Amino acid sequence: MSDSDSPAEYRALAADGGVHVWHGSTRDAPPAAALRLLSTAERTVMQSRPRTEGLWYAGAHITVRQILSRYLGVPAAGLRFGTRPCPWCADPGHGRPVVTGPPTDLDFNLSHAGPHWVLAVSTAGPVGIDIEDGRSGSSAGAAALTLSDSELTYVSGLMEGDAREAAFLRCWTRKEAVLKAIGTGITADLKGLEVRPENEGPLTVRSTGQGGTGEWLVQDLPGAGGLFVALARPAGSHGPVTLRSLTSAAGAAPGTRAVPVPARDTTANSSLVPFRS
Repeated sequence: MSDSDSPAEYRALAADGGVHVWHGSTRDAPPAAALRLLSTAERTVMQSRPRTEGLWYAGAHITVRQILSRYLGVPAAGLRFGTRPCPWCADPGHGRPVVTGPPTDLDFNLSHAGPHWVLAVSTAGPVGIDIEDGRSGSSAGAAALTLSDSELTYVSGLMEGDAREAAFLRCWTRKEAVLKAIGTGITADLKGLEVRPENEGPLTVRSTGQGGTGEWLVQDLPGAGGLFVALARPAGSHGPVTLRSLTSAAGAAPGTRAVPVPARDTTANSSLVPFRS
């Protein structure tokens, strides 16, 4: 399919080289018809979790199909998915999810925290996104295992409480967004990735560990109600980031509100494997 034959959603995304970031939440159980969109592996994951958590997981993964179908011009049930090999170990079993049918250069990445989810979509290269819930508990134990020496010094120097937790979550979401864009996820060394929490960003982050060397443009995105969100894409990206809302992850039509955030530098059933998010 040529660009001129592509749906309007795709053409708008490709025209400015930007990223669309969809966000929403799962509040109700998805209908049975929507659950049938999930792969066997995803249904297994859903059923292995406590009921509420399983429904949150299912709602987020169903939403991926509903949104991507708008860009690709095929029914959600007609999408096919696979994975790229992990750039660290070359294992295709845990690489980045990718659309394999219909053929497309569309890239996407999903993250969810509790009922909340975010989905980044782009045609301008790989994207990684992460969302975390700031109400999940203390970061005291995780900080020493995930922050570099300079990051730990900065975070530890803040007054205990909300400021310290916010700085840690700013580090965590930035790091995970980069590693998800690379394709290794948090199996890679988090301490070796400097994300400079004292810098409000957007900022360029250099990765030098597992998965290879590269530079990434990282920016924090608006998050309400204790949510922290970060987006990573290739350094030098200049297209806008547009925030778009979905009224329900269980199948309602996407909303039309879009908020531009300019960047600066200072699956029948789909065969989608479970997302690591």
